[in-house]
Amino acid sequence: MSSMRRVVVVGNGIAGLTSCETLRAEGFDGDLVVVGAEPEPAYSRPALSKALLKPDGGLDGHELAPASHGATELRGVHATALDADARRVALSDGSLLDYDGLVIASGSRARRLTDSPHEHTLRELRDAVALRGALAGRPSVTVVGGGVLGMEVASGALAAGCDVTLVANAVPMVRQLGPYLAGVLGASATAQGLKTMVARDVRVVDRGGHLQVSADDRMIETDVVVTVVGDLPNTEWLGHSGPLHTDSRGRLGDGVVAAGDVARWDGIRTPLWTSAIEQAKVAAATLLRGDDAPVLAFQPYFWIEQFGIHLKAVGGIPLDGDPEVLEQDDVGQLLRWTHDDGTRTAVSVNWRIPIPKLRRLTAA
Repeated sequence: MSSMRRVVVVGNGIAGLTSCETLRAEGFDGDLVVVGAEPEPAYSRPALSKALLKPDGGLDGHELAPASHGATELRGVHATALDADARRVALSDGSLLDYDGLVIASGSRARRLTDSPHEHTLRELRDAVALRGALAGRPSVTVVGGGVLGMEVASGALAAGCDVTLVANAVPMVRQLGPYLAGVLGASATAQGLKTMVARDVRVVDRGGHLQVSADDRMIETDVVVTVVGDLPNTEWLGHSGPLHTDSRGRLGDGVVAAGDVARWDGIRTPLWTSAIEQAKVAAATLLRGDDAPVLAFQPYFWIEQFGIHLKAVGGIPLDGDPEVLEQDDVGQLLRWTHDDGTRTAVSVNWRIPIPKLRRLTAA
């Protein structure tokens, strides 16, 4: 592994960026090439819903500090095939890249419900810019999908002055967070004017270029439709569908590792920004050091900003039952759940607390 002269990183998102930075920190001084399907340098994907959709959010809220890894960046092209025996990646511009080590961090794309260009999704920077423009005229908006991102899109649309309906096949956020926290967020959303519909059969119907949403055969008239119904790992270029299955260090084969949304590590896929960072650190170290590299020791952490609620959580979710209330006041709470296996999850709801301290609250 130490004889590697060139490492190719497919993907210029946070997993790809972190892989490059880790390779340099680990002492790799060879040729480093990054292949990125998007034309922009790596940016903060969470900021697309947390900052760019806010009326007062700056257009630079997604930007990260300039990369310092010194890699050759090939932007606006994507990988189309891999020849693992020859250690070669084919690109969409017809060029071929030989490698000694390969990091697959090609991420995922939004799952779509139609082929219509009028169906908005939110996965890339261009999606956020298009959606921000669509919301500027304060149209009626229907959001399909009641997960974290769907609720953040609905929150941003409400803040932009739009009339917003959210349609989902379950109570929003209950699958992701559990009933207690879903109730907290749902109450705040309703108080701010969000209309919510729960329906078993939800479809987007294209009527001559104008999209409508059908919820259990009830047609919702709307100006803008945004679907937020999950993602699909970008693995087609590998002749694969679904996430890549790696070991606990991100290995797929000799000289090949994977990290981020594209991968299922040791049987578990954790599509979180923080998870992609930690996976990329381990995968890059493994590429150079093999079994001497650390295995992944990751405690889930995420944050939500929607409907006036700022929530941070450390530990496993969703959460069953009522929490232990550690602290609270008129506007916020500091909560903790203890699970059957003895592990804990700590959550702050509109409560200022440093993340390291929140992590310490999960200690047994």
